[in-house]
Amino acid sequence: MKKIRVLAVDDEPLALRQLEMYIGKVPFLELVAACRSALDARRVLDEADVDALFLDINMPDISGMDFVRALQDPPLVVFTTAYSEYAVEGFRVDAVDYLLKPFSLAEFIAAAERVRQRLEARPAAHAPLDLHTQDDSVFFHADARTVRVRLSDIRYIEGMREYVKVWYAGAAVPLLVLARLKAVLDKLPAGRFMRVHRSYIVNLSRIAEVDRDGIILDDNTMIPVGDLYRQEFKEYLSRTSLG
Repeated sequence: MKKIRVLAVDDEPLALRQLEMYIGKVPFLELVAACRSALDARRVLDEADVDALFLDINMPDISGMDFVRALQDPPLVVFTTAYSEYAVEGFRVDAVDYLLKPFSLAEFIAAAERVRQRLEARPAAHAPLDLHTQDDSVFFHADARTVRVRLSDIRYIEGMREYVKVWYAGAAVPLLVLARLKAVLDKLPAGRFMRVHRSYIVNLSRIAEVDRDGIILDDNTMIPVGDLYRQEFKEYLSRTSLG
């Protein structure tokens, strides 16, 4: 199984450093970011793929519990807290585990293993597409159909965790494909498509304009550029721009 991408969230610097250290000791975990507040964590979730949260409950502004409840499609959650009375409430939001501070590395590894088991128990997505570069087209498996789409017709692809929406010219509605956004990106030609946001891949040839709010495609669709992808997109513009 690929590494599990995790986000550590705790307002206490020492507790956050301990989480970072523990995550670094588990071979199948990859730390995406370490955040001091739920607001910072929300920004990361808007930009990056995250499989699981290791999340403190008692934090300023918004508690970890309320933060998870507010997420439309939350990652798996392991709560960390010094207060045992939150345990029952934690499991009501389908938390994978609950670590009572101070917890040991062994306890952390056991919680990480439960996260891995939960992810492995999910139904595996079938391969979403077969790329045919010789005729500049791609076949998407959508519902019970296999639909051929010219690469040049694709405007953008929108990620929805387990699914993607493929928006392309000539279709009134997008194709809904069972696949992760990264898996689709890996099969598209890198010189023609770029991920510019946690939720969006764009066809570079379909960009009509770029302003401070984001990318405007040739059908006037506005696509945001995420902070984690901004530098790569700036470098692309620098290579291809005049004036």
